[in-house]
Amino acid sequence: MLLEDARNSVVDVADLNQLKHELNRLQPVDVGDYITQLPEKQRAIAFRLLNKSQAIDVFEYLPPEVQEELIDSLHDAQVVQLVEEMSPDDRAELFDELPAKVVKRLLQQLSTEQRQATATLLGYPEGTAGRVMTTEYVWLREGLTIGEALSKIRRQDEDKETIYYAYVTDDNRKLVRVVSLRQLLFTFPDVLIREIASDRVIKVQTETPQEEVARIMKRYDLIAIPVVDREERLVGIITIDDVIDILEEEATEDIQKLAGVSGGDDGALAPPLMTIRKRLPWLLAIMALYIGASSAIAPFQPVIASVPLLAVIMPLFSNTGGTVGVQALTVTIRGLGIGEVTPKDTLKILKKELTAGLGTALALGTTMVLLSMIWASPSERWVGVIAGMVMATNTLVAVTLGTFLPMGLKRLKLDPALISGPLVTTMLDAIGFMIFLSLISFALNVLHLQH
Repeated sequence: MLLEDARNSVVDVADLNQLKHELNRLQPVDVGDYITQLPEKQRAIAFRLLNKSQAIDVFEYLPPEVQEELIDSLHDAQVVQLVEEMSPDDRAELFDELPAKVVKRLLQQLSTEQRQATATLLGYPEGTAGRVMTTEYVWLREGLTIGEALSKIRRQDEDKETIYYAYVTDDNRKLVRVVSLRQLLFTFPDVLIREIASDRVIKVQTETPQEEVARIMKRYDLIAIPVVDREERLVGIITIDDVIDILEEEATEDIQKLAGVSGGDDGALAPPLMTIRKRLPWLLAIMALYIGASSAIAPFQPVIASVPLLAVIMPLFSNTGGTVGVQALTVTIRGLGIGEVTPKDTLKILKKELTAGLGTALALGTTMVLLSMIWASPSERWVGVIAGMVMATNTLVAVTLGTFLPMGLKRLKLDPALISGPLVTTMLDAIGFMIFLSLISFALNVLHLQH
């Protein structure tokens, strides 16, 4: 966010020259926030006040929809210059959001080098290391000395995205070693790189899922990781700033899927029509499931009519059972998401959840009995005992489903977050209501208990 003092100094300025001065002295990310918050008609005006280097830096921090607006409002020469100076991975992300005709036009106007780099990234599937990597990295031949390597970095690698690591390749461009800038600076110039570089290189393939890349970098505390193709040739790197974006994207996607928001990217300030489009399909699907659950309950209408207390008790099954299921579901999906557990750990997790679930079931079942006793007349207190038993049973069912469902999807190589909270809640409602009403019906019709 724009710093508060900077925000006030910019917003209150009427003179464009002063506004230009203020915008060009701020950090690019803060200017990006400021421009994004402006009304659509004023964004291009503010952007044109930036000097060339500031505009290039700010453009990369703008959301894709704002970048697209500016591309439409700026002259082609300005647009090409901005896009040309973007890092290849950010450019590929922008092109993903633009219409195909615009992308084709911009690609044709890029330099040969940048056009090839962008086309390479766009050729990899979305969500893979190849799609999010950058081709701007420092690489060295293993036969160089330290002095030659530093000279090469000074001459050719000034504009690379990061120079903290240099990647050492053989004559076929295969990645063989890695050396840090610290090692290069504190080693005598005539020493060969192969003598100090490490051959224990942590790397990923171009097809590696981006969330797996994030887990690897987190595990080994890396600020960059090399990407190789199937022949082990170095083709790019992924830096820590890209990983932060990946983690945010994956977390947002999982949270929204758990809440039943289709497609992801339903931002807090998203247009109303987009919000409707992303939420309504899930709501209609959940309603369809509830219709099925209601149809299962329909035959028990005479039972509900004869025991009015049921109308008071049944909502507790819906709220409590669903919450227990979502808790187990969330913990399991998080464990899978960060690589803490795998489908092989299903029985271990289930054992833990059932052990905790037994205590939870006892507490919730007892609470249900006590509440039912308070609300029930003396002749209906037997209903509370059944309610407590069903609540305890539904709790154990909830933790079981919350564990098995995401693990099953993961085993099928599907996204575990596809099992949304509303879906689990609906399933548990149907199970709980069916068991509860069946037992009440049995007690009335077979055991002839009073009501």
